[in-house]
Amino acid sequence: MQVTHLKAGRLALCSFAYLVVATIVFCGAQTTGAAISNLGQAGPPSFADLAEQVKHPVVNISTTQVLKGGPMHPFNAPNSPFREFFGDDFFKHFFGDMPQGQMKTHALGSGFIIDDTGLILTNNHVVEKADEIKIKIENGKEFDAKVVGRDPKTDLALIRVKPDGDFPKPAILGDSNALRVGDWVMAVGNPFGLGQTVTAGIISAKGRIIGAGSYDDFLQTDAAINPGNSGGPLFNMNGEVIGINTAIVAQGQGIGFAIPINLAKDILPQLKTGKVIRGWLGVMIQDLTPELAKSFGVSETKGVIVSDVVKDGPAETAGLKQGDLITAFNGKNVENAHSLSFLVATTQPGTHVTIQIMRDGKTKDIKATLGTMPEEAGEAPSSHKENAWGFNVQNLTPELARRFGWDENERGVVISEIQPGGPASDAGLRGGDLIKEVNRQKVQNLRDYKQAIEKLKKDDSVLLLVKRGENTFYVVLKPDTE
Repeated sequence: MQVTHLKAGRLALCSFAYLVVATIVFCGAQTTGAAISNLGQAGPPSFADLAEQVKHPVVNISTTQVLKGGPMHPFNAPNSPFREFFGDDFFKHFFGDMPQGQMKTHALGSGFIIDDTGLILTNNHVVEKADEIKIKIENGKEFDAKVVGRDPKTDLALIRVKPDGDFPKPAILGDSNALRVGDWVMAVGNPFGLGQTVTAGIISAKGRIIGAGSYDDFLQTDAAINPGNSGGPLFNMNGEVIGINTAIVAQGQGIGFAIPINLAKDILPQLKTGKVIRGWLGVMIQDLTPELAKSFGVSETKGVIVSDVVKDGPAETAGLKQGDLITAFNGKNVENAHSLSFLVATTQPGTHVTIQIMRDGKTKDIKATLGTMPEEAGEAPSSHKENAWGFNVQNLTPELARRFGWDENERGVVISEIQPGGPASDAGLRGGDLIKEVNRQKVQNLRDYKQAIEKLKKDDSVLLLVKRGENTFYVVLKPDTE
């Protein structure tokens, strides 16, 4: 299934424009309220009573982002084909040094109130780059909002406003685990900035992995979801929020995705503190293919193989070894690498866990204490330095490899985002480029990359070896000190 990422409801220069970024279109929706007794499971004669009851805690979100532009000449804009063909020196020769400009972009999304103190749950991609956030409630009142906490890996964010006496009551959060395929659901949100809109459908599937991130576990629904719905609630027939509308398949109809509300409830306590910390085991893992299963002497392809153990990490300390087959984690069966990653990441650091393994044909229990995911612990300084050159990177996961056309055996970190007008953009780097070396030091993963970056001083330039398609080339970037 091919999908196209699209940021929801972006208004640029007072006109609508939707930004396509990778493989999925982001959206959203949420709910309120008491049980609706007259709506049967076989299908209600009307959704009007439910729509009336759940609409109050749903809010419209509008954001403003100030972008640093390039030189204020139309032919030398960051994405101009003239700039790409002639280069910066050509324009400097004929026009001299041109003033740098700024551009404001506006985006629209949705969210829903979750408590009486003014906390609102939405998607991270709705607010992640916002310099200003405003929410509008059902009666038209607007409030300034501030980000409390964000989690890009699950695409969840928590924002807060100062409520007044007319502020709506919060939505009731349900149990997404209780959903069954075929259950009726209703999405509420702000598609295309049109204002509050309701759509209805059913749960089409559960546990979908769509390549949006490491912790995919989406509900699939055929309720219509469009750009601007991002962050809005998906309700069950009892008026409880059971999902957060997030993504659609650009080429498809009746295929939308929502984050299960139970996932949001699991990380809400951490979002309220402003930072999400995940558990870390310190192993490299791979799925058990039929060929590998035969080699390891097992009949099923359930479980994951430990392909490497991080030195001095929790797994090595506990006694896990390369070649161990992990079959269960803390009493839960491990189906594949994705499920183990999800189980470990959603367990608090410092938790004592039991890992069931097969080693040399024998089953064994290993006791381990989870650490803190290193890339989370070092995220702030690394992000700052990456942004000094105008780009961000991620590990080359199987999902990203498929998205950008890389072989899954490739090593390096992939550029996931380029900031317009930054050094990386000016040097011609693109999203999907693979960084193989930093200052002549080989980079196989995000940990290698961060270690190399941390050695740099504030004003140092960085030499990157970059692979694009079949070509490999060096690029020198000077940090943006403005």
